[in-house]
Amino acid sequence: MTAPYSRISELPRHTGENVRVRGWTSHVRSSGKVAFIVMRDGTGILQTVLVKNAVSPEAWTNFGRLTQETSIEVEGEVRADARAPGGFELAVKELSIYGESPIDYPIQPKEHGIDFLLDNRHFWLRTPRQRAIARIRHETEQAIRDFFYDRDFTLVDTPILTAAIGERSGLFATEYFDEGTAYLAQTGQLYGEAAAAALGKIYCFGPTFRAEKSKTRRHLTEFWMVEPEVAFNDSDDNMRLQEEFVSYIVGRVLERRQAELKELERDVSKLESIKPPFPRINYSDAVRILQSKGSAVTWGDDLGAEDEALLVEGHDRPVFIYNYPKEAKAFYMKENPEDPRTVLCDDLLAPEGYGEIIGGSQREDNHDKLLARIKEENLPVEAYNWYLDLRKYGTFVHSGFGLGLERTVGWICGIHHIREAIAFPRTMNRLRP
Repeated sequence: MTAPYSRISELPRHTGENVRVRGWTSHVRSSGKVAFIVMRDGTGILQTVLVKNAVSPEAWTNFGRLTQETSIEVEGEVRADARAPGGFELAVKELSIYGESPIDYPIQPKEHGIDFLLDNRHFWLRTPRQRAIARIRHETEQAIRDFFYDRDFTLVDTPILTAAIGERSGLFATEYFDEGTAYLAQTGQLYGEAAAAALGKIYCFGPTFRAEKSKTRRHLTEFWMVEPEVAFNDSDDNMRLQEEFVSYIVGRVLERRQAELKELERDVSKLESIKPPFPRINYSDAVRILQSKGSAVTWGDDLGAEDEALLVEGHDRPVFIYNYPKEAKAFYMKENPEDPRTVLCDDLLAPEGYGEIIGGSQREDNHDKLLARIKEENLPVEAYNWYLDLRKYGTFVHSGFGLGLERTVGWICGIHHIREAIAFPRTMNRLRP
């Protein structure tokens, strides 16, 4: 009778049984008559033991052919062993090779430069650190979906190709049949606003694109963003939703991804304090704080990375900076009735110097003011007629925000550059692999 196939993560339930396991070799060693293989299958790490006189001659010969990343199948008895990775090992009876791996496998157990690793990203993903980041990203994405599902939000998929732009930053343009120029979406927000009028509470979640010629550790040209939009939420409601949302995500990763955080040597005490409420600092007060700390920023400027780092100093949780000057922000933000120079918006800055992870605002619901802002920005009015219609037919107070997934994952993981927070990063000078 053929032994059943088992994933490594499932081995505890098969203690004392014979099973087959498939995966890739991480490393091997032999003392002559006893050999060890450490292998992985994507669900865990397993140490296997081969005793020369207990396996077939073919199995022992196959062991001698193993190199890093050879794909194999082993069959044997599952034994508990506290010293082994994962607490179990396999006493091998048979060993088969699926796919050999030449000895010049690019990523060896030594230091490699970042450009080399990115050129070999398809292999770099297999390393323990990158696997840990990928699993934390996965948990973050699942937490995002669960948070909104549990709160009765509806997921709406918005277009990637669009005629209407949402931000001032660079655009990727392409000719769209006979319709003229189309752009890769910078945001799904404008469409989300239309959906909120139909469904009340919605979110979109997908890739967005910015053609900014930026080489900083905080920028990608293609990144994922989650954007909720809520009918009848004002700016204060919007910030409360953000702090609940971020706290939920961090708590979820702490609950379920301790092993991955340990692999990354993340100081989890810095994540355990992420609970609402988050501090709120008015933009004008923020400028005064920055000036007192030696910054050259003046009222009216947007805030840069160094300014953001100064503002979170001394805080153990994210910080809201709210009500920025109108000229520093996008056309769709609601004019602040208490200070028309500003708009009802916020940026949420992560602690530890990780910068902005959320940008949000109350949307301008006055038709004439929104039209005036579109014209001030020299945007083509005809591309926004449908968006203006939302203010013509039953306008309503509404707010929303966008959370950058890679920045959030980078902060939670404690990694230096967000290019590690996505499987295949796209930057200004990288389109492959």
